[in-house]
Amino acid sequence: MTEREKMFAGKIYDPFTEGMPEERTKAHRLCKLYNDTFDTETDKRKEILDELLPDRGENVYLQGPIYFDFGTNISIGKGSFANFNFTVLDEGKVNIGESVFIGPNVSLMTAIHPLCYQDRNTFYNEKTGNYTNLEYTAPITIEDNCWIAANVTVCGGVTIGAGSVIGAGSVVTKDIPPNSLAYGNPCRVARQITDEDRLSAHPELF
Repeated sequence: MTEREKMFAGKIYDPFTEGMPEERTKAHRLCKLYNDTFDTETDKRKEILDELLPDRGENVYLQGPIYFDFGTNISIGKGSFANFNFTVLDEGKVNIGESVFIGPNVSLMTAIHPLCYQDRNTFYNEKTGNYTNLEYTAPITIEDNCWIAANVTVCGGVTIGAGSVIGAGSVVTKDIPPNSLAYGNPCRVARQITDEDRLSAHPELF
């Protein structure tokens, strides 16, 4: 099994082999180029995203600034939107569905480091001749029609079910079932979202 295969399989791997450092450097450069564009430079932004984030649907809008480690390990469905400072450590796979709203300062973190410093600290790998550290990953899935509010962190291994809303400032460490309103640190389900939450049920708002 290659180091890259280990990365996607959730096994301990060396992130400084098999061209991965170069891929991260390329992604960071493309993020910088994107972040230096204006909102009106739509053609330039599309050209950058075609290289950085090829697996995306139509009408995906990333406000920027954006920060991805690879970009190519992310899929985003059509009509999804991410606001300012969208950060994704996509060492593991990240799957974002259709019509997902992502607020400012949201972070999706698939990389996981060992708890014990003896395993976590940088060491010299005699096999590769490089200094390295070891990590593993767990994927993140955000299903269709979710709203991830501002300053949310989603940890590796989490699936957020379709139609759910994650309240501002939450840290999501466990799966959230569909159509749930959840918030807190750690994030917990408060209740199900129902027809009583439809705007049509609240004419006083109009």
